[in-house]
This record gives sequence, structure tokens and C-alpha cells, in this order.
Amino acid sequence: MNLLDGKLVSAKIKEDIKKDTADFTAQAGRKPHLVAILVGNDGGSETYVASKMRNCELVGFESTNIRYDVDVTEEQLIAKIQEINADANIDGLIVQLPLPKHIDPDKITEAIDYRKDVDGFHPINLGRMQRNLPCFIPATPYGIMLMLDHYKIETAGKHAVVVGRSNIVGSPMSILLARNSNPGNCTVTLTHSRTKDLKAEVLRADIIVAAIGKKNFVTADMVKDGAVVIDVGINREDSTETKSGFKLYGDVDFEEVAPKASWITPVPGGVGLMTIVGLLKNTLEAAKGTIYPKA
Repeated sequence: MNLLDGKLVSAKIKEDIKKDTADFTAQAGRKPHLVAILVGNDGGSETYVASKMRNCELVGFESTNIRYDVDVTEEQLIAKIQEINADANIDGLIVQLPLPKHIDPDKITEAIDYRKDVDGFHPINLGRMQRNLPCFIPATPYGIMLMLDHYKIETAGKHAVVVGRSNIVGSPMSILLARNSNPGNCTVTLTHSRTKDLKAEVLRADIIVAAIGKKNFVTADMVKDGAVVIDVGINREDSTETKSGFKLYGDVDFEEVAPKASWITPVPGGVGLMTIVGLLKNTLEAAKGTIYPKA
């Protein structure tokens, strides 16, 4: 078993981003600028946003965290998004999910200017990704592809099984793995809660991407010897054993599965760190105007 070490890979890529950012700042006379909007007081969301802001500072970005109480209206939120869309000094905008139930996340996503959509969730970016056109790729799948590339994991001709069909991870991951690119060129099976005999489908996989959001869902009897296992799950449980008061678990039973895998990501220390790298790379590209030229 070899570890797909998100800490090691993300640190290396962030050093590259830091150098590119210094060059951009020297030429443009300003730093790349990312804005994150956070609604309410969800503990997980606060942790994620704080990490994103901290990493922006590490690579030389400017970052702004805009916070709203849980009772903010959809109209107020969209008005702020439109204000940010019009600000030429802001390159990237993310609205942290989940949102309160009275706010439609699809409306919010579509309100963001797709040229500033560095999370890669806007329908225009998703559509361009499906057609293999330049776009902002959703940050988590982007980070996974960067990790596969770093470790030179052979993907061409392999059978990849994605467990989970969300628009944030599962669906875009299946598209990226199937594309005529490197990494890519996989034969992909996209599975979900209605898949018949899910265990048998996963057992056929050379590459497994677990993104179903259930603690230890993928067990050893679902994994063939030598499979590459990518664990996207971040499941928080209260714990008296940690200073934070919670413990993170993946969607893969790491202790059981690791001895059978050729490569596997840990949780924490795997895909989550690569997600931030994907976001940073998208933000830098937005600032440079390399995907969507600046007006």
C-alpha cells in the first residue's frame, strides 16, 4: 500500500502557486483576490472557510470573508453577489455550502458570474467541462486529478467506479476520468444509492472514487487487490479524544481497505487539502484571465 499524501502534494503545488502569484502581483500591481461568503454558524463551514482564507494568505492572495446571519434573505445574498460580480478588483467568489433551507443553492450558484466561479459549480463551467473546453473545474475533482498526475497513476484503459453522483464531486469526477486526457481515458461507472448490487460494481474497479457521504461505507470486501482508492468523504463525529471536539472519518474504512489497495488517500490529509489547491489554482487563473479573458 502506498499513500496518496495530500499534505505533501498540496504543499508542493502551493509553492508553485506562490511563485506564479508573486510574478502576477509584480506585473499587475495587485494581488489575486478571492471573496468567500459564509451564511450562518455551521461549524464545518466555518472551519473550511477559515482554511481557505489562511491558504490564500500563504500563497500571496488577498482574501475577504463576508459573513451573514442565518436569517439573511435570498434577495440580499443575490444583491451582494451582483455587487461582487461588478467589482473588477475581485477575481473569484465562492458561497460556502450548505445554505439555510430558505435559500435555493441553485439560484445562488447561477447568480455568480461564471468568470468568477472558482468553485466550478456554475452551469456554464460544468457544461464547458463536459465538452472539454477551458473552464473552472470543480475544486475537489480538480484536486484529485492533480494528485493522480503528481503520482503518475496510470489511468488510461482502467475501469474507474465513482460512488456518489453529486454535482460537486461524483458527476464531474466521472466526466474528468473519462475525458481524452492524462489523467483520464478511463472506462467509468457512476454508481449511487439506486445502483443494483453496488458491491459487485465497486469490486470490478481498478480505481475507486468514494464520494457518497457515509462513514466507512466502502469496506474491504468491496475492493479488489491492487485498486487505487480515492476517499472524498469528510464525515464529522463528536469526539472527546481530540482538541477540536470532533473526529473526521472518510467514506472508506481505511484500516480494512488499505492493505488491499495499491494506493489510497487518508482522511484527513488527503483529498480535502487538494480541494483547496484546486480552488487556489482556479483563482489565480481567474486573476490572470487565462480561461476567460478579462474585459
